[in-house]
Amino acid sequence: MWADFHDRSPLKNLSPVWLWICCGKRLLGSLQATLLMLLWPVKSWDPSRLGSQGCSAKSAPPQQPDQNKEKRWAEMFELMDLNKDGHIDVRELRAGLAGRGLSRASVDRIVEAGDTNQDGVLDFEEFIQYLRNHEKQLKVMFHRLDRNNDGQIDAAEIQDCLRSIGVNISLEEATRILLRMDQDGTMTIDWNEWRDYFLFNPLTNMEDVARHWKRSMMLDTGEQLTVPDEFSEEEKKSGFVWRQLMAGAMAGSVSRTGTAPLDRLKVFRQVHGSSDFSGNMLSSFKHMLREGGASSLWRGNGVNVLKLAPETAIKFTAYEKVKSLIRGHEDTRTLRVHERFFAGCLAGATAQTTIYPMEVLKTRLTLRKTGQFSGLADCATQILRREGVGAFYKGYIPSMLSIVPYAGIDLAVYETLKFTWLNRNRGVADPGVMVLVGCGAVSSTCGQLASYPLALIRTRMQAQASVKGAPRLSMLSLLRNIITQEGVAGLYRGVSPNLLKVVPAVSVSYVVYEYMRMMLGVDIDEGSR
Repeated sequence: MWADFHDRSPLKNLSPVWLWICCGKRLLGSLQATLLMLLWPVKSWDPSRLGSQGCSAKSAPPQQPDQNKEKRWAEMFELMDLNKDGHIDVRELRAGLAGRGLSRASVDRIVEAGDTNQDGVLDFEEFIQYLRNHEKQLKVMFHRLDRNNDGQIDAAEIQDCLRSIGVNISLEEATRILLRMDQDGTMTIDWNEWRDYFLFNPLTNMEDVARHWKRSMMLDTGEQLTVPDEFSEEEKKSGFVWRQLMAGAMAGSVSRTGTAPLDRLKVFRQVHGSSDFSGNMLSSFKHMLREGGASSLWRGNGVNVLKLAPETAIKFTAYEKVKSLIRGHEDTRTLRVHERFFAGCLAGATAQTTIYPMEVLKTRLTLRKTGQFSGLADCATQILRREGVGAFYKGYIPSMLSIVPYAGIDLAVYETLKFTWLNRNRGVADPGVMVLVGCGAVSSTCGQLASYPLALIRTRMQAQASVKGAPRLSMLSLLRNIITQEGVAGLYRGVSPNLLKVVPAVSVSYVVYEYMRMMLGVDIDEGSR
């Protein structure tokens, strides 16, 4: 089944790569990096779309011939034509543009746009004509942003134009965007700077960049404590958001199922510590296999998958509601970073509160012995009869407390990695699969490490009644007991299998997300249409 799925996957040629990116120390300070840090790549801009996107367009003046410019283009063609056959194919173009970090898909789009005779390569005339046409499109885009027609683009014009199409950024964020292109230090962008920056960038418009970095719905590590992504008003009205969320839920379901054995191992070691398992992870696996066979490795996975969709939907809905309450009457006001973080934490708390009984059921079913429960309903009935309604909210307080460090560090590290990548790959909007997977894996790992002690205490409190002879301890009492009996290292019991599942989890969820996105017709360019 997996082989059949992989053959049909749009990423079937992706070989497994374990990408780890080294994080710097600029964590909380990096929260001000934005989803639009990379600016606006442009490929085949259609002037007829300007009116519908909210920014008024001015006709570009006729361009004067520039012999020196076309001479440089001719020299560029000669350099890229590696085999000197008078044509540039995808391989040669990709090699020539390697310094820009363009993906294979981006290079394919350049060839497709310029290949007028459909022979799969660019000859000299096609290459020059593509650059002429693309420069005209860039000129239209430049004049679209230059609202006062002074030949310069400033930060306020960037902010106003983006706001008019539903993408809200602060003036500080617009200034960061401007500084990426400002080569002469004037704090404005002239035509030459704009053209040089985007001449070989094939993406369509300014919203594409944000979509490439929207990853929370497509990279699932088994936790739902991250700050939700931002969407424009057009994306919300078109139904684009809910199709994205549906694709993400399916991806998360497959990812969680694939890594369920590691998740069950983590829960076992969190709850039982070193008392029952004196050996390593392998001995723990053997214990579970002896007790219940291979199928026992997936105990608790059903409810773990079942809670994913409602949790995602509730969190997104709550996030949008909290944002509207923060804005008040200023509907178009851009949320500051700390406001977005607060809204994300409150939305996460709302979702966790709503589905928390399912978290308790998941822990109990994961830890159950063969024959203990006949299913989800039987487990819920027995808990209710023996322990009462309050048992369904055991561990609730540490669960709520873990949201802040997890969401904050995950967001900070992800933005730091993204900002670092963008600074080193100027003019490139599509980061590629491995960069996205790597950034998601590293940021999630850092978030989990920061919140892991609270997650461990939550799990032990949820499981107290299922561990024979275990005392009923409060959060603080349990914390003291762990430190006294096991030391500080006891707060990280079970962290190894938890870390081991991060990379396979985000990799599988990304592949499945891409597959589901295609099935549901979720085009990354859709929100701009």
